[in-house]
Amino acid sequence: MNLFTNGKFISKDGSKYKASFSYLPNKVKKIYCIFDPFLTHIMNLVVDIGSTQVKVAIFELERLVTSLSFDEQQLKSTLGKLLKEHQIKSCILSAVSNYDPCVVDVLQDIPFFLRLSHTTKLPFINRYSTPHTLGKDRIALVAAAVRMYAGKNVLVIDAGTCMTFDIVEGNKQYLGGAISPGLEMRYRALHDYTSNLPKLSKSERYPLIGYNTTASIHSGVINGMVQEIEGVVGQYQKKYQDLTVVLTGGDTKFLFKQLKNSIFANQNFLLQGLNQILTYNNQE
Repeated sequence: MNLFTNGKFISKDGSKYKASFSYLPNKVKKIYCIFDPFLTHIMNLVVDIGSTQVKVAIFELERLVTSLSFDEQQLKSTLGKLLKEHQIKSCILSAVSNYDPCVVDVLQDIPFFLRLSHTTKLPFINRYSTPHTLGKDRIALVAAAVRMYAGKNVLVIDAGTCMTFDIVEGNKQYLGGAISPGLEMRYRALHDYTSNLPKLSKSERYPLIGYNTTASIHSGVINGMVQEIEGVVGQYQKKYQDLTVVLTGGDTKFLFKQLKNSIFANQNFLLQGLNQILTYNNQE
């Protein structure tokens, strides 16, 4: 039986909806039941298996409830825990590397389970000439861009293992972009492909002019990457005067401090994009 209680409509399955009332003196004139999906407590599960770590997020429609990052070895146990704690009705799995097949066994009992691929229905027009080679992370970022910045030309910069640039126009047409080495990859390459250069990690402070080898590496890697971003953004701004630029990925906070251009920083952009793809495919 469906009941009204405390201003909420309680359906047979226990889902909660808002209810509002219009009163006249001493009597109820009308009862309006406003179905508010934000109170349904039916969650979307987003799983992103990246090159170096796994990210998992729970969304209540478009609202991010929680997100976690961890090593792949913890994936199966973490998913099991989340499925017990939340009422998961739909799930999307995105993987850019191989993963334990047991993960699918954990997820496939969810009522709606989607594995992202180049054949997945997308909320934008994909003009990439080789869609089967387009990274799933880039697909998700474009999906987030067309949802969160509808009608705008958006350049998404993902500063992760690789640094990618992706442009989607206001008419939801994704054109492509560029792929470049990420921050850690640049440090590693200098060490791995030379005989004497040390392996360093990013530093908040670096000089323009390197006064020793360590300082020279920091200047070359960080300043080089910052100038690359500034230069590419400048090129796109000449082509699109109303350009919106979004920076995301693991090195977002670090690089955002160094950049001078007007850029939006959002470390959850990829997760939001995956959730958007999931919602788009689960509308029926």
